Amino acid sequence: MAISIGSVNHLTLTVTDIERSKSFYMDLLGLNHAADLGEKVILASEGLLLILNPPPDPSAAPDNDVFSESRCGLDHVSFNVPSHAVLEDAVKLFDEYGVSHGEIKDLSGAGFPMYVLAFRDPDNIQLELTAPHEG
Repeated sequence: MAISIGSVNHLTLTVTDIERSKSFYMDLLGLNHAADLGEKVILASEGLLLILNPPPDPSAAPDNDVFSESRCGLDHVSFNVPSHAVLEDAVKLFDEYGVSHGEIKDLSGAGFPMYVLAFRDPDNIQLELTAPHEG
């Protein structure tokens, strides 16, 4: 049985220049500045959250960068699912199919009432399933 996912929860991009990228997404794509979170910038527009952050290890970023979450490009994509039970089912399914994944994490301690489960696609792109706290 496949996992039924919802819309994209948020999109986080690792970029080489936060201010340049912030200007690009605000000026050209109409996103609004929502918040700064340390070095990260959160932009929003009609249900879309786009988070821009610097490379976690700038020394690993080569010239003429290509995909890796340590370099310029996509960091991860998070998909909404309706419940924690779906995340538990996903762990079982990922184990059955040999899909690399992390543990279900509760982010309420960080001020976010949700659970996330990180996993990777065949090209090693990190993805997440995100479920709200229930009740």
